[in-house]
Amino acid sequence: MDRFIRALIQWQAVDRPAPARTLTLEQVRRRYADSATRSRGGAEPVPVASVTDQLLDGLDGGKFAVRTYLPLADRGRLVTFLHGGGWTVGDIDTHDSVCRRIATALGAVVVSVDYRRAPEHPHPGPLQDGIVAAEWAAATFTGREHVIAGDSAGGGLSVGISMHERDNDGITFAAQLLVYPPADPAMRSESIRTYATGYLGDVDDLRWYYEQYLTEPEHHTDPAIDLLNADLRELAPTVVCTAEFDPLHDEGVELADRLAAAGVTVRHIPALGLTHGFLLMADIVPSAATATSDVLAAVEEMLTSVPVAK
Repeated sequence: MDRFIRALIQWQAVDRPAPARTLTLEQVRRRYADSATRSRGGAEPVPVASVTDQLLDGLDGGKFAVRTYLPLADRGRLVTFLHGGGWTVGDIDTHDSVCRRIATALGAVVVSVDYRRAPEHPHPGPLQDGIVAAEWAAATFTGREHVIAGDSAGGGLSVGISMHERDNDGITFAAQLLVYPPADPAMRSESIRTYATGYLGDVDDLRWYYEQYLTEPEHHTDPAIDLLNADLRELAPTVVCTAEFDPLHDEGVELADRLAAAGVTVRHIPALGLTHGFLLMADIVPSAATATSDVLAAVEEMLTSVPVAK
């Protein structure tokens, strides 16, 4: 295990966070936001050309925000990014540093989606907001190689968006980027048991997130949620990244395998020595910064080596 990660785990063990289900929703969201701020360690933001916030109309008549990053060196790419946080916490502010890194590394316009979260907006609400945002991005920034991307819950949403666009003759994505995505709401993997507690996150919190997001029994078998049993054919070339010490590790590996079995070009990047959430640690954990660079380099290689329609 990375020595910085080991130190973070030891520090956390001294004052172990309360389980999410014992806190108010606002307390859980504030805790996540505070953790994201600490993970930046006071580092200066990666510079980009401009950052713009605006509201989009959701399918239900409500509104949600997107934040658009224009890169300093534009290479004609577009990334629609869905943030992590168990569909319940996290927002465009917690993942600001991630989006800046993506914009810079890929020379891409990045549209970060502040989808409305559970439990106020359970499934399929966040997915629908993601679909609207991706289609808005494609219509606004035309003629670009379009990558659908997300970390954790946002990675799962990205696959759901891809399947929707495939099934409705919509966007032809150039690539998918899925960083430690959830793929099995039944939580059956060995890594769920092996890393259930003590690795900068507890499985019971993951279970609580699912409870907020999936409010109907049939949601658990929806292909947009149960990705390991979904039809993954004809999806875009995909980079899947898994963290070694992560309850979601095994289902991420299995998702990569199932994508490949469905005929999708897949590159699996194992982030050795790291835990779930390492994208947010790139400013303070050198190996997390290296892993982030490796993941984005894999996307770059995917875009330059696999012919895709724009």
